[in-house]
Amino acid sequence: MTTSDALTRAARLSVAPMMDWTDRHCRYFHRQISSQALLYTEMVTAPAVIHGDRERLLGFDAAEHPVALQLGGSDPEELGAAARIGADFGYDEINLNCGCPSDRVQSGAFGAVLMKTPDLVADCVAAMIAAQPVEVTVKCRIGVDDQDPQEVLPAFLEKIAAAGVTRVTIHARKAWLQGLSPKDNREIPPLDYPLVHAMKAAFPQLHISINGGIADLAGAEAELAQGLDGVMVGRAAYHQPMEVLGAADARLWGQGAPRDAFEVAEAMIPYIADHLAKGGRLHQITRHMLGLFHGKPGARRYRQILSEGATRDGAGVELFESALSPLRERGN
Repeated sequence: MTTSDALTRAARLSVAPMMDWTDRHCRYFHRQISSQALLYTEMVTAPAVIHGDRERLLGFDAAEHPVALQLGGSDPEELGAAARIGADFGYDEINLNCGCPSDRVQSGAFGAVLMKTPDLVADCVAAMIAAQPVEVTVKCRIGVDDQDPQEVLPAFLEKIAAAGVTRVTIHARKAWLQGLSPKDNREIPPLDYPLVHAMKAAFPQLHISINGGIADLAGAEAELAQGLDGVMVGRAAYHQPMEVLGAADARLWGQGAPRDAFEVAEAMIPYIADHLAKGGRLHQITRHMLGLFHGKPGARRYRQILSEGATRDGAGVELFESALSPLRERGN
């Protein structure tokens, strides 16, 4: 199987890039739940990659593969250089963010505002493709502000496809660049799944994943059954990871049995111990694991122990194991 084929297969289900959430510890944790799903970094700006602490920004564990780097930017030369650096770090995919609506992103002339300049996006992805050998993809919205998505989205896809992009993830909501917070932009604009389905029919050569509002594995399976190539899940995968990822390998890829939350917790202990031995702090990992036992008896106490104790000086593996005790006592 070629690298491209493997990525296409992995992209049947992916975990969305989420600022302040999908760091390397989160991704390692998610990888213990699913060995197959495609994982994304937080968005990193091209200038930060070029001029910043690359190991801190881009470093990851080999166990995270397949893993994609999401870049933010709007300068083709900078994005090409950042993509080359990302490829040298070993990322399997380089993704361009054309969907984030935050004020900080807009001030940098990238993110969702790029939906207004498809020619510039085409130049950016062409430069990224030319600069390095790793597949370049795009994550976008269906439109922004007063744009008509029925007109804007197909024109946007046509431009990036002509520039060499073959895989795109579409957040099925418009973004409002003024008047709505990033949180509101994830919830208030209505979802338009039929438009994304129509784009797959109009661009059969493109691998199209849908994003937005999908809360569990059954929801992802329903979208795949309607002909889409992939599904990207965001906050549900973070807050309720077992509901999204726990049975994904078995149901979407025919690989093994559904994962058990205790198996996942046990698998994380050596990673936690290694992180602590290197001077890290417990909460840097466990903050991503608070939803591991979502809905289980004892889960509230588990979250409470970690939320209150993991930030304290000296908190270690013993605290994590003590957080598991209420769950074990209830026979989960």
